[in-house]
Amino acid sequence: MKISARNTFKGTVKKIVTGSVNDEVTLEIVPRVEITAVITKTSAETLGLKEGKEAYAIIKASDVMVSVD
Repeated sequence: MKISARNTFKGTVKKIVTGSVNDEVTLEIVPRVEITAVITKTSAETLGLKEGKEAYAIIKASDVMVSVD
């Protein structure tokens, strides 16, 4: 796989919360470090995502914001 995004994290599907249109997919990158993404239900099915399967989180953003109160 070749991709222009520089923030690519390999992980294992830990949890999938299925909705009517979108699925919430949580990948465990390393123990106790997780990334959650909301993708379409169709995409999750096309990728064959299941708990325990390896997948990649690919983050492409021009800005990342951090805030505190």
